[in-house]
Amino acid sequence: MITVLGSINMDLIATVTRLPKPGETVAGDHFVTAPGGKGANQALAARRAGATVSMAGACGEDEFAVPALTYLRYEGVNLDRVKSASTATGVALIFVGADGENVIAIVAGANGTVTPDDARTAVSDMKRGDTLMLQMEIPAPAIEAALKAAREKGVTTIVNIAPITPDARRLAEMADIVIANETEFELFCDKANLSNEAREAEMIRINRERKQAIIVTLGADGVVAARNGALSQGHRAGDRAH
Repeated sequence: MITVLGSINMDLIATVTRLPKPGETVAGDHFVTAPGGKGANQALAARRAGATVSMAGACGEDEFAVPALTYLRYEGVNLDRVKSASTATGVALIFVGADGENVIAIVAGANGTVTPDDARTAVSDMKRGDTLMLQMEIPAPAIEAALKAAREKGVTTIVNIAPITPDARRLAEMADIVIANETEFELFCDKANLSNEAREAEMIRINRERKQAIIVTLGADGVVAARNGALSQGHRAGDRAH
């Protein structure tokens, strides 16, 4: 079983002719809302991959609470550990320019009410061999409590360190598996401007010293992982992986 403890948002997405400058108003030509949040996205992806998934987190008491959970509910994700908080549901406000560039503002809302007690409750029904997935869009004390509780139960932990926060590096060091993009990995290992070879060497070093699996996403170039002292490479969907 996979339990995801993390953020649940509604994404409010506007397409504009170009991104506005400070104080400027520009015309938009399209607007949609969509369920989001890094935690909910993890849960949905895991469920669609065929896993049994439980989502833990918080929604607000507003008009976004129901649609934010629509996809998860439809796909059969267990929502028993999603609490209702007396605040707004988390939102991401996204402007997308005609050239594809975007700017995003995130308002944590109910995500900011997730507590260490919520985290321990989310882990309480898990068993050795289960998997706990986390990201950095809920408060650090809740993430830390979840990691500690999972370790005591022999639960495998995965932390995606996006978005980078002041606590991301410390918390990620507590996990069994760390996921980062290239920039986030440099912050995680405190080394800048790494070449491909240097990055891979650093991944191997961390894997061997800390016994953590390290996964770095490379955008269109796929993904590379360090585990069991060796590297493995993945490619974009449709390409051969090895």
